[in-house]
Amino acid sequence: MKLFYYLCAMINRETIDKIFTTARVEEIISEFVHLKRAGSNLKGLSPFADEKSPSFMVSPSKQIWKDFSSGKGGNVVGFLMEHEHFSYVEALRYLAKKYNIEIVEDGEMTPEEVLHQKEKESLYVISEFANKFFQETLLGTEEGKSVGLAYFKSRDFTEETIKKFQLGYSPDYKSAFYEYAIKKGYKQEVITKSGLCYLDNKTNHGIDRFRSRVIFPIFSISGRVLGFGGRTLSSSKKVAKYLNSPESDIYHKSDILYGMYQSKTAIIKNDSCFLVEGYTDVISLHQNGIENVVASSGTALTENQIRLIKRFTENITILFDGDSAGIKASFRSIDLLLEKGMNVKVLLFPDGDDPDGFARKHKTEEIKAFIEENSTDFIRFKTQLLLEDVKDDPIKKAGLIREIVSSIALIDNLIKKELYIQECSKLLDISENVLQNELATIERTLQKKQAKQNNVEEESKPFSVEVNQPKPTVDLTLIHEEEIIQTLFRYGDYIIEVKYNTSEETYNTTVIEEIIHQLKGDSVQLKSEFYQNIIDDIASGLEKGELRSGYFYTTFQDQEVVNKASDSLFEKYKLSENWEEKGIYIKPKEHHLSSHVMQIILRYKEVSVTNLIKSLTEEIAEIQDEERETHFRKIIQLTELKNQINQNLNRVV
Repeated sequence: MKLFYYLCAMINRETIDKIFTTARVEEIISEFVHLKRAGSNLKGLSPFADEKSPSFMVSPSKQIWKDFSSGKGGNVVGFLMEHEHFSYVEALRYLAKKYNIEIVEDGEMTPEEVLHQKEKESLYVISEFANKFFQETLLGTEEGKSVGLAYFKSRDFTEETIKKFQLGYSPDYKSAFYEYAIKKGYKQEVITKSGLCYLDNKTNHGIDRFRSRVIFPIFSISGRVLGFGGRTLSSSKKVAKYLNSPESDIYHKSDILYGMYQSKTAIIKNDSCFLVEGYTDVISLHQNGIENVVASSGTALTENQIRLIKRFTENITILFDGDSAGIKASFRSIDLLLEKGMNVKVLLFPDGDDPDGFARKHKTEEIKAFIEENSTDFIRFKTQLLLEDVKDDPIKKAGLIREIVSSIALIDNLIKKELYIQECSKLLDISENVLQNELATIERTLQKKQAKQNNVEEESKPFSVEVNQPKPTVDLTLIHEEEIIQTLFRYGDYIIEVKYNTSEETYNTTVIEEIIHQLKGDSVQLKSEFYQNIIDDIASGLEKGELRSGYFYTTFQDQEVVNKASDSLFEKYKLSENWEEKGIYIKPKEHHLSSHVMQIILRYKEVSVTNLIKSLTEEIAEIQDEERETHFRKIIQLTELKNQINQNLNRVV
């Protein structure tokens, strides 16, 4: 196995170099993760794992990132591959487009080659193609203008807003898009797999899924078209009002929030997010200056959608249209928000109004003032709403108390819990002690439920006998090999002073040259094939006059190598600068790097010699008498060498 350099088919080396030189890791990642300054680095919540304390770090100076929750890390391309599930080439093209870098290719890609790439990539291609078709139909055809554009104008959408959300129209002719796509070289299999069309059972001819509908494209957080929502303009009750793309390799409704692509910057800026139900709610609020808004598109919130919002803010306000039944149906979703550590508020619009209608009837300042004055904490809102149903019925009131306290139990923050208990005590006219006791009972029930669930999961695992099974042992060889690689990556091009073997004379060399010299001199072959490949590559660089330290490997296509290099270069913890004020002076590793290099080499050699001695000792029992003497001599020589190494390490032997 050889290391996979950052050369790839079609895009030439010079273009890739320019992309890596131009793209800024902090700029790209901040589009997906809310980052805050943390010393010389930036910090945010992990986009790959649930966490309450941020452990996702970005280094602008080193142009790398590290997620200490999931263990992932790398460069700007690697982030896009992990987060957006891009291929290496897709990530490069995305960055080139963003930074207006012209891609120079080693060969031209034909339409057939594009369509024969991975199925997932072909779905992105056809979705983008369809999006342009719908937009051109809306703005460039008589039917589009008289039907689709007329509808959008009836909702007071401006031309700027229509272009911002890339709204479109699908013609009334049942196969308009299908036939156009076939004509342009797209294959039937790709068109139908995207969900844009389905096949007529009799004729095997494609039928447009969104025919005679206005189109709302649905984007990923990075701006890729994932699917579509289509609204019928027919008054027939037999026709579904809204129709969405079916689930596919790129479109998963439970992972998406409509408008997040257009709203993420405003959400970060305002440190809050408004959640509405439909497409037009988002668009109307945007047009009226309220841009930190997304829509669940009529579905109950999922954990993935909540995680998506939490990347940018922990503050969410849900905007309801006054339908009491609908609000109560959403209580479970709101409880899930509380459980995930979100700060939840609720806003109720006047009867007969939804966010879209209210936004069209009021000026921006009036909308903002109404939201600010009428947003209510969810626990208070839920209590007041349910109290209306209870009246003087003690049984219903007991159920209400249990309902409210159950929501409070989901909150992890103890201070918030205490404050909610105090407020509910006043609203419900019941003592805090009673509420605290009920809270404790519900929390115990939740804990038992969780424990039972954990036991079920444990029991569902394949049966295995654990009696007398040896505990896994730590492989010291691999630990020391990793330490060598980390030192090469982090300090490889540093100059150190090294003594000659038996004299006090010294010479200057680099960390890379000294470690490679020591390993090659003793013909050491690392146990890990992955680490040995890195050593071989660094040695190959030396032969060409190159010092290949960690930064050299952060632009590789091989993401395992990039991750290891980034991990080595990133320091999660730094010594406080205040130690000297307390009279404690701690020198960083760079100040004793020569000693550190010799230590890691000697430790690795000591472990290697110990393993050889152990191997020879085990072989003695299985060999002939005449061969044993040779083995004994080798063991004695190796033991002497081991003692010498331990003396150099200042160990007692």
